[in-house]
Amino acid sequence: MGEQEKRERPASRRDFLKTATCVGAGAALAGALPVGAYAAGDETIKVALVGCGGRGTGAAAQAMRTPGPTKLVAMADVFENRLKGSLGHLSKNLKDKVDVPPERQFVGFDAYRKAIDCIAPGGVVCLTTPPGFRPLHLEYAVAKGCHVFMEKSFAVDAPGIRRVLKAGEEATKKNLKIVGGLNQRYSQSNQEAIKQLQSGIIGELVTGYAYRMHGPVGFAPKAAGESDLMHQIRNYSCFTWLNGSFMLDWMIHNLDVICWAKNAWPASAQGHGGRQVRTQPDMLFDHYIVEYTYPDGTRMIAQARHQSNTWGFFADIIHGGTGCATLGEGVGRARICKGHHLNRESVLWEFKGGNDSYQTEHNVLFEAIRKDTPHNDTERCARTAMTGILGRMAAESGQLITWEKALASEKQLAPGLDNFTMESDAPVKPDADGRYPIAMPGKTEVL
Repeated sequence: MGEQEKRERPASRRDFLKTATCVGAGAALAGALPVGAYAAGDETIKVALVGCGGRGTGAAAQAMRTPGPTKLVAMADVFENRLKGSLGHLSKNLKDKVDVPPERQFVGFDAYRKAIDCIAPGGVVCLTTPPGFRPLHLEYAVAKGCHVFMEKSFAVDAPGIRRVLKAGEEATKKNLKIVGGLNQRYSQSNQEAIKQLQSGIIGELVTGYAYRMHGPVGFAPKAAGESDLMHQIRNYSCFTWLNGSFMLDWMIHNLDVICWAKNAWPASAQGHGGRQVRTQPDMLFDHYIVEYTYPDGTRMIAQARHQSNTWGFFADIIHGGTGCATLGEGVGRARICKGHHLNRESVLWEFKGGNDSYQTEHNVLFEAIRKDTPHNDTERCARTAMTGILGRMAAESGQLITWEKALASEKQLAPGLDNFTMESDAPVKPDADGRYPIAMPGKTEVL
């Protein structure tokens, strides 16, 4: 996503020809391949990028750098300038692997469909828009028989999570490969540390602490003539219907690592949060603390803060019966110590070496496609996202909420999102002073 919108206009002959050309090109690129196959006779895997921001551009580059021939053939975004900027960067750095002529550059809320149509079936789509859009984009990709890389987070509310889970089940039936952007799962450091922890090196795992503490999330003022909808999308990290809150979108990796180590998902959560120092006209809490309880009674404490001039820490710490560990996003090399102080004198185990987990997740996806081996991250990605959503619901409401009630919730943060156009009203509106609604614990209804 970028800074300016391109307004929709009535369909023209040029629009019709663009769509027809793409459908024809997609058919030519994919041929009559079965869904599980990877490409045409030259073994080139065709790729589409949906969401052309910085992370999307990076994901497309990583897809192009996987072993074996690949080609980026279609791109989509709601901001034309963001698409053009991404294309320029990719063309400059990977020019032999980029073939995205104007007729395969799509702008608008339905652009994802057109880009996916260009590589369906059997191609790979990188879904890297704000996470509020992930469920509908994933559904369409699976329906069209495409393999998927989907960046975190994966939904922002329980109805979205249920859509993602259902799409993942359909993907398995169709032998489609899906990798989710929980890149810490693809970190060799974390993989080896989790093996050590689950083997009992420090006994039973009792408490996990997830931290994400750093400076404030940025906010761009509304541009002259910019609609509320496009302003919010441009600032997606600041609006709950788009990013699911700081608790979800920024904390998700740290929550995931502790659930991975515990090999369990929370049974309930309670917590609190609010805006103490933040003054920007958006929806963000600037601090959270959430206590999760697992089915066995053990706990995870998630602490999040984005405020200036405060203590910063970005890691996971896990305590077992006889020791502790530090690992996860924000930690270069995982370390496990005897006792409950993380210091050099008490190290039991420390990871040596490393890998680029962002590149590895793409390598795994494309290898699974080329070798036609099963790979589908959807369920665990959805459950990790639900963990963040549960924490947001508990903190915003001030209530203790169970996993079952949270997952069964029918509350949508952006009703009707599937049918949005460039002229749609935003799901949340500013007041007369240009400020947006903030959740109030004890008053806000989240279920």
